[in-house]
Amino acid sequence: MALLTLDGVTVRFGERAVLDAVSLEVAAHQTVCVLGPSGSGKSTLLRVVAGLQPVDGGRVLLSGSDQAGVPVHRRGVGLMFQDHQLFPQRDVGGNVDFGLRMRGDGAVERRRRVAGLLELVGLPGAERRAVASLSGGEQQRVALARALAPEPRLLMLDEPLGQLDRGLRERLVVELRGLFARLGTTVLAVTHDQGEAFTLADRVVVMRDGRIAQSGTPLEVWSRPADAFVARFLGFDNVVPATVSGDAAETVWGRVPVPAGSPQGERSVLIRPAGVRIGPPGEGLRCVAEPAVFRGDHAAVRLRPDRGPALEAEVPPRTAPPAGAEVGVVFDADEVVVLG
Repeated sequence: MALLTLDGVTVRFGERAVLDAVSLEVAAHQTVCVLGPSGSGKSTLLRVVAGLQPVDGGRVLLSGSDQAGVPVHRRGVGLMFQDHQLFPQRDVGGNVDFGLRMRGDGAVERRRRVAGLLELVGLPGAERRAVASLSGGEQQRVALARALAPEPRLLMLDEPLGQLDRGLRERLVVELRGLFARLGTTVLAVTHDQGEAFTLADRVVVMRDGRIAQSGTPLEVWSRPADAFVARFLGFDNVVPATVSGDAAETVWGRVPVPAGSPQGERSVLIRPAGVRIGPPGEGLRCVAEPAVFRGDHAAVRLRPDRGPALEAEVPPRTAPPAGAEVGVVFDADEVVVLG
């Protein structure tokens, strides 16, 4: 039995369906990340599960029990927001202790639990520190410890690392994945950051306009986006309409090879940047190179073809063509995905 089940959940704000018959299951000890642009309904989904947003249709079940009419404090879920919402008048220990005090735990047990959680999140001995003295990353850790303190059966995270700089965010998301694995925590998180979701999640759910556009393991979603929307949302720009016949697709960029067994007919194709091969002028599609953007172990090169939208190629930094250079482009079938 799934720990969390959403069964045809609908939420309307006026005439607009913010959630439109959404069905989703989260298994015990699983981390599911919900991705989507602003307005896709992902934060509303969390609020529905927490009991903060009533539904206009469908059901929310926790461990098979319908939560209709169950108040927030009796659902046994934890919710951590982007802005942490720590209590400024309480020290670190007082913040982590809050849920335990509300639950009626004894003072000795609360002190033990707080100390253990602060150790777990990398802030040992920080009980007496003032919230105002903490860095953004430390506040994030305290908020996490507070959410975990009452031992929720489901922990929900709303853009948990959104206010942190990229370097710190990348370190913390790896730590969170290891922490949840050690604790066996069941997690439902929402984010707009693809890297964060794909690092943290066992399963990724992409939402669009209140509906689920695709659900699968990180590798499944990344390797085979369901459609052009998902592909573009994941950051792939080389997506165009195509007519697929046999082992090739006719596109605005000319004839593009596709993998054997690809769906046929009117489709869209995604060409990953690694599959855009830059060669000498006169070979394949004629393009003019724009200035390269260097990203560590590779360079991203934007190419302007004679026809159709720009292409992005990914090449070793030393082989990036100079801005304004005329080049030829061919495509690698192994890096082409025919979309639904």
